[in-house]
Amino acid sequence: MLFKLCALLCLPLLLASCATPPIQYKDVIEPQSISIAPVRSEQPVVALALGSGGDRGFAHIGVIKVLDANDIGIDIVLGTSAGSVVGALYAGGYNGVELEKLALEMDRGKLRDFDFSMRGYVRGEQLQDFINRTLNNRSIEQLEKPFFAIATQLGSGKTVVFNHGNTGMAVRASSSIPGVFYPVRIGGEEYVDGDLKKPVPVKLAREMGADFIIAVDISQQPKDYPVLKNILDILKQSLRIMRQSVLGNELESAQIVIRPDIGVTPEIDESSKLRLIKIGEDAATAALPQIRDRLQKITAEKMSVRATPQSVVNSPQAP
Repeated sequence: MLFKLCALLCLPLLLASCATPPIQYKDVIEPQSISIAPVRSEQPVVALALGSGGDRGFAHIGVIKVLDANDIGIDIVLGTSAGSVVGALYAGGYNGVELEKLALEMDRGKLRDFDFSMRGYVRGEQLQDFINRTLNNRSIEQLEKPFFAIATQLGSGKTVVFNHGNTGMAVRASSSIPGVFYPVRIGGEEYVDGDLKKPVPVKLAREMGADFIIAVDISQQPKDYPVLKNILDILKQSLRIMRQSVLGNELESAQIVIRPDIGVTPEIDESSKLRLIKIGEDAATAALPQIRDRLQKITAEKMSVRATPQSVVNSPQAP
């Protein structure tokens, strides 16, 4: 009886601790995947493909800080899951330094709208609204850079690339980890985390017209868990191993692959956010010489093609 009384007295406190801010942008235009022409330019078209990885996504910010500081211009941004969160804000005009400030000020607790059910235990509406508020509710097509959020259609297993409509809902769909987040219903279909099919969306970047692709892989490699203590550890390790074949197939199409040396994912607080950002900076800094070298070669190749007379380029082969 005493236990029940204590539980009743504590219930209002527990509910208050789970309280989340009201949704500011309730009625939004659902995101869509529409056919668009690939980006074309006389200069190399550079794409940044940001991969999935949950809290490890703070490392993406460090990579962007280094690219910005060294004038590596990005023309196309693609993101899966955590990569879609950072990618949407970057495409929306936030530079690396501004992203870091935003990350340190962000209260992750307010993004967790817990609602336990058989479909998941996080609705994801707070994440959607956070993106919309931060971007002033701009649609994907209104962002400064072309942006593509990668999600998986739950019924068919098909990869869907959202490039039009509400940015927050597209990011929410891309980030909806099955079994944790509720699937997101868009246009009569349900969508979940893009990580299931495109953990780092490199090949899609090529389809969008990219000449030069910088891929950022923040995934936890199988070697990070050498000691498997229980069935949950075994399950996680098995999933990582299966994921590596999908990931390897994607990454082979990138000119540059940046892999921040994160190790085991830390508990997230301000100091660990800064550490993850610094790890991303270190990895990007190490890749800079290779990035510059490859960019120079691609630029020279494109200039060479432009300098070649069209009649010579199109002339038929001699018999």
